[in-house]
Amino acid sequence: MEIYFNYYSISLLIGAFTALLSGVIVYINDRKRLENQAWLGLTMSTALWSTFYFLMIVSVDKQFALVSNIILHVGAILIPLFYLLLVIFITNTYKKHRPIFLTAVVVGFLFLIINPTELFIRDVVPKFVFNFAPDAGPLYFIFFLYFSLLVIYGLVIIARTYAKENVEIEKQKLKYVFIFTIAAVIGGGSVFFLTFNINVPPYPLILFSLYPAISGYAIYRYQLFNTKLVATQLFTFILWIFILIRILFAQNTVDQIFNSTLLLLSVIFGLLIIKSVMQEIESRERIEKLAEELRGANAKLHRVNMLKTEFVSVATHQLRSPLTAIKGYTSMILEDTYGKVPKKLKEPLERVFRSTESLTQVVQDFLDVSRIEQGSMNYNFAAFDFKDLVTEVVEDQKPNIEKSGLEVTFEKEEHPEEKNYILRGDRLKFKQVITNLIDNAIKYTKEGFIRISLRNKDGKIRLEVADSGMGINEKTLKTLFKKFHRADNADEVNVQGTGLGLYIAKQIVETHNGKIWAESDGLGEGSTFIIELDNN
Repeated sequence: MEIYFNYYSISLLIGAFTALLSGVIVYINDRKRLENQAWLGLTMSTALWSTFYFLMIVSVDKQFALVSNIILHVGAILIPLFYLLLVIFITNTYKKHRPIFLTAVVVGFLFLIINPTELFIRDVVPKFVFNFAPDAGPLYFIFFLYFSLLVIYGLVIIARTYAKENVEIEKQKLKYVFIFTIAAVIGGGSVFFLTFNINVPPYPLILFSLYPAISGYAIYRYQLFNTKLVATQLFTFILWIFILIRILFAQNTVDQIFNSTLLLLSVIFGLLIIKSVMQEIESRERIEKLAEELRGANAKLHRVNMLKTEFVSVATHQLRSPLTAIKGYTSMILEDTYGKVPKKLKEPLERVFRSTESLTQVVQDFLDVSRIEQGSMNYNFAAFDFKDLVTEVVEDQKPNIEKSGLEVTFEKEEHPEEKNYILRGDRLKFKQVITNLIDNAIKYTKEGFIRISLRNKDGKIRLEVADSGMGINEKTLKTLFKKFHRADNADEVNVQGTGLGLYIAKQIVETHNGKIWAESDGLGEGSTFIIELDNN
């Protein structure tokens, strides 16, 4: 049989090859995925239809053309079934649309039964430039409706899923399924006109051969079927087919030799590229696996950390009550509430009181940290005068200041406006912060001065607590406000510090949309702690 190649026969051949390759490659890469199986069924049905339509239109033997017609219509009957199956697998809506699909399967089976009869295709006769083409029988229009309705139904499912989808990459997958459906329907469906003896040549047939290429691009760009090698393999094989067709249509021996050499080189380099992609994918998968294991380990660490935080919260809460009782009763004993205390017991009791007071503060710090980490720290927001609060704390700290022998100054910038230092926030929490800063200045300054200044400028309230103490090096300044972080030489002055006070202070200030930081010229040069808040 002599074959005459033209636009239509070449379009059908290209469509058959690309469909066959696309289906096999996708399926081989992941046989277990349902959408890959449906895609294999769709592309095999497409290749069957395209191959035998090609054989029918170029045949010179009518009997051979009739047999080809029956086989191509087996593919045509199966195409919409596998297409609908592909759509409902990709959109994860199989259960919802299963009744429609099963009904379509029954109808398709009936068409397969009547396919060899004249009720379906009456005859094959010469039409247009084709040696033979189908002539529709009395039931063929029902098949046309079956085919059209299933494709439209699939497009509606895609459109509805696209409208509801929020993940961009999933939307892009659906978009390309929609595009290749339109290309395949317009291209392949254009032959229906000749079948119904409507004199419209199937010029769009080339679109049919492009739909596997469109899906291949979607695989490459968006992993349509969740395969990784599909794109490289598909485009490599399409290149080989294109060069092979050039060899078939070569006009002379020189062209044949040139194209054959080009095909040989493309096969060699194509295999090398595929191997390289496989290695890259394997490396990426190993990295992804390690990343997943790391995420799992981090999640476990987070759970352990939360359990630790909850334990600390419960433990410190249970410790606080007896410590408060010890402190209270010790204070009452020292005040002679239960009778005069012998002089020799005064000093030990005062030590008990101070130690209990320090331990109570440590317990409170741990309790605050656990509340911060659990997000359960309570704040009572209300308007208060920040200047009055700072003045109150300075007065409360007078006994400690006098005992330290340091020179302490408090500079307040006065303004006529009554509400100049009015803030909205938790007064008790800010008292805790300011007390911590002044107390630290006293503890870490052996001699010299402490200067407290408060001013309001450009809508910002700024509190500075400066001292001539031990100072802070540049490395420590970067970590000073982190949990459990202290200066390297802090233990030389205060062994009881926990490294939590400044961490808590930072959390409180930042919760009020403020800033807190420290400045120092280095060890032995003193330090300045600064709080800056918006005046509201």
